Amino acid sequence: MKSIYTNIDTDVLKKLFENFVLNSGILGRRLRNEVSKKEDCNIPWAILMDPTSACNLHCLGCWAAQYGDRLSLDLETLDSIVRQGKELGTYVYLFSGGEPLLRKEDILELCARHDDCVFSAFTNGTLIDSKFADDMLRVKNFVPAISVEGFEEETDMRRGEGTYQAVLQAMSILKEKRLPFGFSACYHRKNTSVIGSETFFDDMIERGCLFGWLFTYMPVGKDAIPDLMVTAEQREFMYWKIREYRRTKPIFTLDFWNDGEYVEGCIAGGRRYLHINAAGDVEPCAFIHYASSNIKETTLLEALKSPIFQEYRRNQPFNSNHLRPCPLLDNPDRLASMVHKTHVVSTELVSPEDVDDLTAKCVSTAQAWAPVAQKLMDGTAERENNRD
Repeated sequence: MKSIYTNIDTDVLKKLFENFVLNSGILGRRLRNEVSKKEDCNIPWAILMDPTSACNLHCLGCWAAQYGDRLSLDLETLDSIVRQGKELGTYVYLFSGGEPLLRKEDILELCARHDDCVFSAFTNGTLIDSKFADDMLRVKNFVPAISVEGFEEETDMRRGEGTYQAVLQAMSILKEKRLPFGFSACYHRKNTSVIGSETFFDDMIERGCLFGWLFTYMPVGKDAIPDLMVTAEQREFMYWKIREYRRTKPIFTLDFWNDGEYVEGCIAGGRRYLHINAAGDVEPCAFIHYASSNIKETTLLEALKSPIFQEYRRNQPFNSNHLRPCPLLDNPDRLASMVHKTHVVSTELVSPEDVDDLTAKCVSTAQAWAPVAQKLMDGTAERENNRD
């Protein structure tokens, strides 16, 4: 908190506080609860959407590449999603892709049209320059999460030579302009020891990151590399490291799989968020490429009431142990069952993936993690009892 008040532009800070705390956290939450109860469906806290499937990089094992590189949502469709979302109480909008900043002018226009919302993007950072930073200062409600795989060796291994240096340049520009930003890291079998290291976190903090979004590698798509999936030992390593850094380092962190105990399981399917790809398909999650609704043909509320989203709502949490939250990575049989029951189709354009083929890639990983997750959950319960 001291870092935020000391290092962030005052007007930007005021705008983000108003939008994030007041609009989303208080007023939006009240409306989301009312609509959810009335319509008997999940209403998301945030919407993740892809302005484009195109990208200026070709990252190894990228699941987004399965959408192809020619899809896009035009500005008016993006604007309609935000307007519909606000009517439901949703004031947080995240962009992924592809590389979302290939559409930076449209993103800035959305920020200006909806200055009561918070916008963010998972970006490779290579398109952030001084002009864009000045535009961020102008709109005041855009906060990038810059993707990094570790240091130069790890980042360039997946993202291409020179990417890491471009990331450092982007962070330097944003820090100099006193703008808020964070990092987004995908930890996998070859970089977990680096991502979880104190050296890496200290470096990100020194470069100005206020937060870190942590993901684990998911074997989605025909070009996926299952051997990159983390071992149970590596996932436990990240579990303990992130909790240690929360006590000792001035940075907010969120590990989307290992933090299931804080949000009572899976947050997808509209329970906390959903994903709209660049074709307009409304998917339960960025990693679950199955849908029956398209935002160009249905309303957001209709999509939230569609069979696959209702199945998510009925089945959440997918495991009583919230350290096994995911219906794909941790409980692959649950995802296969929901997809078969609702007859949703693969939204992957390049090579549609059968759900049984997808979930088969996660079975051994889920089995290996189950006893570790139980050990950790038993330890959490014991610590809580001792605290009481």
